[in-house]
Amino acid sequence: MFFAGNLSAFRSQTYLFIRFGAQYGPLVSDGEWYRLITAIFVHGGLLHLLFNSYALFYFGTIVESVYGPEKFIFSYLATGVVGNIATHLFYYRAISVGASGSIFGLVGILFSLGFRRDTPFFMKQFTGYALLPMILFNIIYGFIPGSGINNAAHVGGFALGMLLGYLLSPRPAYYSRKSWSLLWKIIAIVCGVSIASSFILLVSFSAR
Repeated sequence: MFFAGNLSAFRSQTYLFIRFGAQYGPLVSDGEWYRLITAIFVHGGLLHLLFNSYALFYFGTIVESVYGPEKFIFSYLATGVVGNIATHLFYYRAISVGASGSIFGLVGILFSLGFRRDTPFFMKQFTGYALLPMILFNIIYGFIPGSGINNAAHVGGFALGMLLGYLLSPRPAYYSRKSWSLLWKIIAIVCGVSIASSFILLVSFSAR
């Protein structure tokens, strides 16, 4: 999650971030709640996008293979939104963009997965304590002044991810009951509709 700075009509980059769906507390409080979703898909530059894309490919591939695509979609969106809610509470007047809250949510899921009894032994090298150095480094680095890192989104997404890692059943149990499979497909569709409607609202508000 990347901080773009304070809102100013005289800064073209900041204006573009706002126009394309960045999170900004006062606007969210004014009813533009969809920014809690759209901000996940807005990035602060090519390097920011490439870094998050690589992290999403690496961690997302593992989470999707373990939990299935529907739970992956739900987890990615839910942890991103919770990370943005944490941003709204702790960094109310900052402009924030990026998917780091969602990515840290996936990391939180894999961290918890390493402590489950039903986790396959071959997953231990990707989960649990194996992720601890990376988690600590990123969180500590986020507290360095001038880093531009939104640790509220990281910690918020990671916390929900840990909870989901304990609550969600891995793929074998997930496919053993068709009723649960249908439920998660419906939830995934609802997430997709929420994302689409958020961008529609963003376009409609921007056109005013």
